[in-house]
Amino acid sequence: MLTELTQTAAVNYWPLCGVVVVILGFVLRFNPVLVVLVAGISTGLAAIMPLSQILAELGEGFLKTRTLPLILLLPLAIIGLAERHGLKQQAQAFIQQRKTTGISQFLTLYLAVRESTAALGLTSLGGHPQMVRPLIAPMSEAIAEQRWPGMPDLIRQKVRAMAAATDNIGLFFGEDIFVAFGAIVLMHTFLRESGIETDPLHIALWGIPTALCAFAIHALRLRQFEHSLLKLQQAAVSAEAAGFLTNAENTSVKPQVKP
Repeated sequence: MLTELTQTAAVNYWPLCGVVVVILGFVLRFNPVLVVLVAGISTGLAAIMPLSQILAELGEGFLKTRTLPLILLLPLAIIGLAERHGLKQQAQAFIQQRKTTGISQFLTLYLAVRESTAALGLTSLGGHPQMVRPLIAPMSEAIAEQRWPGMPDLIRQKVRAMAAATDNIGLFFGEDIFVAFGAIVLMHTFLRESGIETDPLHIALWGIPTALCAFAIHALRLRQFEHSLLKLQQAAVSAEAAGFLTNAENTSVKPQVKP
């Protein structure tokens, strides 16, 4: 017992200062690369690591992830080239031909596709840069324009935000069903180290009820969002009509000339 208390008291908590450095760096809006670099060096120094070993660890981490920028930037270049040649316009023209489609129906369909593909591990099929910005958001705006021509910019931003939120929810709750997802592996490892034997497949299967509930709740939110847009449109049309009648009455009243 005395040995365990001595080991507990001898734990060095100073390496956690790297977390504080990261939080302060992001709050103060410093360069993210510089913040991570300083946090890594400060953590190593707090752990009493030699400076040469710290630099070696940083260099090894860089070599392992040096191809990551290429993987991230190459699809963005292709998408930007497609947008330059009218990808948004073609998407809007395509969806405008489906005059009976509402925003809630369209985004609910995308939510189902996004969640099901994420459950299969195909998380790269969607996303804000490669799917929401060039396709989903413009198509949602085109549907809203059919119902509300000349809608205000604030409403347009709300439509874009709801399209982005739909992608987030589909990815977040769909990937929890994929058995090789990092969070499932982490939970399995943690439970096994705690003496609880579990099967990663069972953990993934228990993510299905949560994903179904998230789908139903967000589908309901999409219907409420579409109804709120219709109410705002009717209020705007009523206000515009009232203003038109007021202007017409003011112009019809002729000023009386005193003799």
